[in-house]
Amino acid sequence: MALLLEVRNLKTHYRLGGWLSGRRVLRAVDGVDLTLNSQQTLAVVGESGSGKTTLGRTILRLVEPTEGKIVLDGQDISRFSQARLRPLRRRMQIVFQHPYASLNPRKRVGRIVAQPLRVHRVPGDHRRQVGELLERVGLPASAANHYPHEFSGGQRQRIAIARALALRPDLIVLDEITSGLDVTVKLRVLALLNELQADFRLAYLFISHDLAVVRTVSDRVAVMYLGRIVEESPTPAIFERPLHPYTQVLKASIPEPAARGSWNPPVLVGDAPSPVNVPSGCRFHPRCPLAQAICREVEPELRELAPGRRVACHLAEA
Repeated sequence: MALLLEVRNLKTHYRLGGWLSGRRVLRAVDGVDLTLNSQQTLAVVGESGSGKTTLGRTILRLVEPTEGKIVLDGQDISRFSQARLRPLRRRMQIVFQHPYASLNPRKRVGRIVAQPLRVHRVPGDHRRQVGELLERVGLPASAANHYPHEFSGGQRQRIAIARALALRPDLIVLDEITSGLDVTVKLRVLALLNELQADFRLAYLFISHDLAVVRTVSDRVAVMYLGRIVEESPTPAIFERPLHPYTQVLKASIPEPAARGSWNPPVLVGDAPSPVNVPSGCRFHPRCPLAQAICREVEPELRELAPGRRVACHLAEA
């Protein structure tokens, strides 16, 4: 698979308050490196506030990066003007967490799905194209005549997916798109995503807090904590033997008693620190029961312990 996306030392910082507030900075994304090949799925997982949504939006340039590189198919787009970026919007799309909030309630579904076609002046019969897109995501073409409030949450998410597909992108960022769905609907949406990936040759950046969901759709998993990647691995390996204590805690939260065997995962202590006041050393050490003196003093590098496996932990072993 060809390399589609490369992110290097990406940072998204927000200065808080006015000029009199001092140097208070919220480090939402604080030095992230990752790669994504075409037609593959990279899942980014972590707790709320870990920075994963900001990471996805920064990669798409919906949020401006503070520092670092975003390379799409060989082009560094991190400093592109909006005018220069506009043609590349066809190659990068997003499906948001709350489909009802992202769908204009005053417009019919047909107009919503056709909007990217109109904005980018795609030739052809837009009505026919919209009908085909709706059918491809499991809705009747007649859904184009209705308003978003007439559909269930799962159906609205399918509408949002159809809109994202309209321009035949190479990359789609999927931001917690199954978090508000019941189990049956969630499984159907995940199955649909797998089908669409094969048919449209898509790459996904799949953002989630749910490792159980990630397991079914991703080729690789990047675990994010307080603005940084703390572990990255092929999906099977990260479930068989997570290396970072934080990843071990996330895995232990999955209700799989038979799969845990006799291992005793670390117990998470307290709440995550604020990204405004990042701890010294390893930023996970205040919550890690395995922390030692070096963890409090020296920030660990994201190092490769085995082919394709990277971890930021002083205590991790291959």
